Amino acid sequence: MSHIPAERCLDIIELLAERAASMPLGEIAEKLSLPKSGAHRLLATLVDLGWAEQDAETSYYRLTMRLAVLGQRFYVATGLPDMCQPVLDKLAQSCGEFARLAVVDGEGLVWVAQAQGARGGLLYQPSLNTNIVPLHRTAAGKAWLATLPTDAAMKRALNFEFNDSIKYGPKAVQNIEGFMRELKATAKRGFGLADSEAEPGVTAIALPIVPGEGMAAVGTVSIAGPSVRMPEQRQQEIAQLVRAAALDLAKLWPTRTQQGASRSDNRGRSAA
Repeated sequence: MSHIPAERCLDIIELLAERAASMPLGEIAEKLSLPKSGAHRLLATLVDLGWAEQDAETSYYRLTMRLAVLGQRFYVATGLPDMCQPVLDKLAQSCGEFARLAVVDGEGLVWVAQAQGARGGLLYQPSLNTNIVPLHRTAAGKAWLATLPTDAAMKRALNFEFNDSIKYGPKAVQNIEGFMRELKATAKRGFGLADSEAEPGVTAIALPIVPGEGMAAVGTVSIAGPSVRMPEQRQQEIAQLVRAAALDLAKLWPTRTQQGASRSDNRGRSAA
C-alpha cells in the first residue's frame, strides 16, 4: 500500500474550501492526483477530526464550519477588525464606492474586510466568489506585486493562468510580459489600477499598506466602482483618498504584525 503524506489533508481542505460545496470522492482524488484509496483515508481522517463531513444520502464530502470558525477567531485575535474597519468605513463613505482590505497571506493576498459607500444609483458588489485575490487581474494584486522584486512578483503572478479571460474582464492582460509592463506602469503611476480587468465595467484603485520604512507591505486597501463613475480625473482624486487610508492603516497595524514583517525583512537583507 502506497504511503500518502498526511499534509495532503491540507490540499483537500483547500480544495473543499475553494469550492465551498460538496464533492464526490472520485472528483477530489482526480483534482489532487491522488489514488481513490489514499483520498478516502485522508477524508476519513478529516471526518474523524471534525474538519469534514460526509452526506449520508449522496456520500459527497464537504467541510464543516470548524475552519470558518477558526479563521474568524484568528482574524479577531489579530486586532484587524477593531483597528481597520473604521478606516475602511471612512474611505468608503468619502469615495461613495466599495472599499476593500486585503492582507498578505503566504504567496498571495486574501480579502478580509469591506465597506460599501455607494448611496444610490449603480451599486457595485464583487462577483468573485473567493477571498483569494487574483493578483494578475486586480488593482490590489498590482499594487502589492509592484512593491516586490521583479523575480518575486513574476513568481507570484505565475500562480494564476493568464489565458482565463473568460472569467474576468475584456481588458485583462493576457500574458506575463504584458503583466510585467503593467507592473512598471503601476510603479510609475503610484497606485494599482484595474479597468474592466477583474470584472467587466468595474474600475478599481489600490495602494499597498507598508507599516514602516524599509518594511514589506502587509496588505492593500482599494476602492472599486462602476467604470462610468471613474473617469481619469476622478481616479486621481480617489487615489489620494486611498493613499491617505493606506497611511492610516499602516499606523494602526497590529504591533506583532509589524514586528513579524520587520524580522522577515531583516532576514532577507542578511541573506542578500
